[in-house]
Amino acid sequence: MTTVDILYVGGPTAVIELGGLRLLTDPTFDAPGEYPIGSRSLVKTAGPALPASRIARVDAVLLSHDQHPDNLDAAGRAHLAEVPLALSTASAYERIGAPVRALPSWEHLDLPRPDGGALRVTAVPALHGPEGSEPLVGEVTGFVLSGGGLPTVYVSGDNASLDVVRTIAGRLGPIDVAVLFAGAARTPLVPDAPLTLTSEAAAEAARILGARHVVPLHFEHWAHFTQDGATLTKAFAQAGLTDRLHLLAPGASVRL
Repeated sequence: MTTVDILYVGGPTAVIELGGLRLLTDPTFDAPGEYPIGSRSLVKTAGPALPASRIARVDAVLLSHDQHPDNLDAAGRAHLAEVPLALSTASAYERIGAPVRALPSWEHLDLPRPDGGALRVTAVPALHGPEGSEPLVGEVTGFVLSGGGLPTVYVSGDNASLDVVRTIAGRLGPIDVAVLFAGAARTPLVPDAPLTLTSEAAAEAARILGARHVVPLHFEHWAHFTQDGATLTKAFAQAGLTDRLHLLAPGASVRL
């Protein structure tokens, strides 16, 4: 089976190389600082390991959502103008337009591979908080990547729901590599529940998906994360899944 290479840029941003194609997740390249969102601000504590100018050509962007600056910032928006395609939600398309293309949950798009095959990108549900929080947090999507001779890769986006993970596993599993947005994000917008997976939920998601490998994203570099790499390491150890966890340093990559 062909391998997948994942380069961790920082926050929710990574480059996934699969089937000869390069995919960029949630582009965020701004410097540390306060970033307004409505009447609030999100505080970025560290910049990316690589600037946008150091990201080589990509074939598509996988954009979980556009409405929060920790998933798409000013530099990330500028970078979108240089890519041929960005797959995201219908609301992201309405706000941004080209190159964003709306891909509803469970629909797919086949991207031509250099070897003549196709990389299938299937949009899957994501719930950015507890049930009922959608009117507050907005529309979010995840993705499953698959194709002949390729590992199946799940990119969760900002999902906090294990029920969503179970549904995805039931329809598209098993998953070989799970790229999980973790960090147990909390903000005053939804004060009583995390907006992304906790470390313990990330470990359980790995078990549900049957994932042989897990690469966490979006668990550091912002002040609203309440858990980090240390809690991920502990949670996976307690679940007996240490061998599945690939906790990358910013700028590092892994081949799986």
